[in-house]
Amino acid sequence: MKKQACITGGTKGIGKAVAFALGQAGYDLLLTYASDDDAAGKVCKELQQEFPVEVRVLRADITDKQSVDVIYQYLTAHHLRLDAVVFNAGLTCRDSFETVRMDDWERVFFGNVHFPVFLLQRIAGLLNGGGSVVFTGSLMGVHPHSVSLAYGVTKSAVHALVKNLVKFLSPYEIRVNGVAPGFVDTEWQKGKPADIRRNIENKIALNRFCDPAELAEAYRMLIENRYINGEIVVVDGGYSYK
Repeated sequence: MKKQACITGGTKGIGKAVAFALGQAGYDLLLTYASDDDAAGKVCKELQQEFPVEVRVLRADITDKQSVDVIYQYLTAHHLRLDAVVFNAGLTCRDSFETVRMDDWERVFFGNVHFPVFLLQRIAGLLNGGGSVVFTGSLMGVHPHSVSLAYGVTKSAVHALVKNLVKFLSPYEIRVNGVAPGFVDTEWQKGKPADIRRNIENKIALNRFCDPAELAEAYRMLIENRYINGEIVVVDGGYSYK
């Protein structure tokens, strides 16, 4: 029987790269996304053309608490059990400390922390023993984030969540880990002005941004290595080592 993985935010950026890494490893995939139907359809087609796997896409916005039920009901309706869950979808708010509003602050916390907690609570019984959960943390959860306070604090919370969930997922025989990416060459980063990119690269020992495929290898390793548990793997190319 093929293994099944679910990736939230799996049709763009890091999530898309992880989908290709797991597709190459032979996992059938359920990829959730917020709103871009065209991108979801395109990724689904690309994956199925490249790998002999089944790919499903499901519209489920992490800012909407109803999406917990949407994902759970989809899994049960299609009789899907999971071997891997990747909580990749996330959001930020770049308002200054002086101007950030409580509802925006709460929206970031809901999407980055509350949503994955309560989705995992709902679907834990659908994970096969020996399965794996991987969270997307951030280098900004390790180093203070000067651009988005809400993002930095929520990613620090995600790292703590990984450590704390180990005890609670142990009875399910489920491992839980996290990846803390540094600066990854997604479309978001490629759109930055050249001078800002150079400033970032000058802080990285390897002098470049991470290729999404390189980062995806860390997710695959955490999913397939059956003894790594409760770890945050930082993939930053040696940030601040220069």
